[in-house]
Formats: sequence, C-alpha cells, structure tokens
Amino acid sequence: MSKKIEQNWFSLAEYDLATAKAMLQTKRYLHVAFMCQQAIEKILKACYVKYLASTPTYTHNLLRLIKELTFKSEMGDEMMGRLKS
Repeated sequence: MSKKIEQNWFSLAEYDLATAKAMLQTKRYLHVAFMCQQAIEKILKACYVKYLASTPTYTHNLLRLIKELTFKSEMGDEMMGRLKS
C-alpha cells in the first residue's frame, strides 16, 4: 500500500485529536471521548496499511482492528481486557 494512504490516516487522526483538544477546552467531554476514539481508529487503520500492506477493514470496532494487526500479542491481556469493557 502507499505511504501516502498511511500518512492520510495519520493526518486525519491528528485532526481528530486537535478537535478533541478544542472540545476539552469547552468542557464538552462526550465529544472529547468520541474524537479520541475516532483518532485511535484512524491510527490503527494507518498501522493496518503500514504493517499489513492492505486496505483496512471497514469497521469502527477497535478490538477487531487490533486483532487483525500483528502487534496484538504485544498489548497484553490487561490492555485487551480494558478495551473489551
């Protein structure tokens, strides 16, 4: 896959994090959480492109994306358990 596609996912994640920061300043906490989830999703999709050289699965399920990535085993049971909650 293209380095350009990977960078696009990272750029979108950075935009979402900037939006989360703006929402935090206005105390719109629900939106902060949502934008952080969106940023994590896009970072995972960038990793998907980088490490699997493939188009990411069309999903918003972070656990599914993590399970499809090769570094899942490095996350440990505690972190995976927190994501399932």
